[in-house]
Amino acid sequence: MSTIKKNKINTARRFGGAPYGNLSSFKHNMTLNASGVVVDSDDDTALAIADKVQIGVLPAGMTLEDWHLIISDVFKAASACKIGFEYVDGVDDANVPQDDDYFFATATVLTAAAVLRKVVANPPVVLPKDAYIIWTHEGALADEASVVDFVVNGELTGQP
Repeated sequence: MSTIKKNKINTARRFGGAPYGNLSSFKHNMTLNASGVVVDSDDDTALAIADKVQIGVLPAGMTLEDWHLIISDVFKAASACKIGFEYVDGVDDANVPQDDDYFFATATVLTAAAVLRKVVANPPVVLPKDAYIIWTHEGALADEASVVDFVVNGELTGQP
């Protein structure tokens, strides 16, 4: 039996310039008022099918490792979403392409209070630049109050 050692195992980046560690959690909230309007947004209409909401920003250099969605006040029956990311500058990257369902795939159901964990086997990626977390609404017009929190965990490794 042989022992195989990966090259450069002691030279990998471990801390993003922070001597106290680099594991971070970014929590982003989306609350809808009684009319289904996203609270604290630039739009005053109810969230409709195919609407895209930028719910937060993830910094360049973050390694996306784990995530979960907390549905604390449920959406209207038949409501669903997908959650992904797109770059703030609007320009795709060939090595880490934008992905509108990287975190949660189409038809993630929102009609029961729950904590939804990462279920896709997407590999960890390092964001080459700042990226919006995007929520694409599906299934039904949102015309009632609802609350979700989306948490992304990862390492801040510094600008790539």
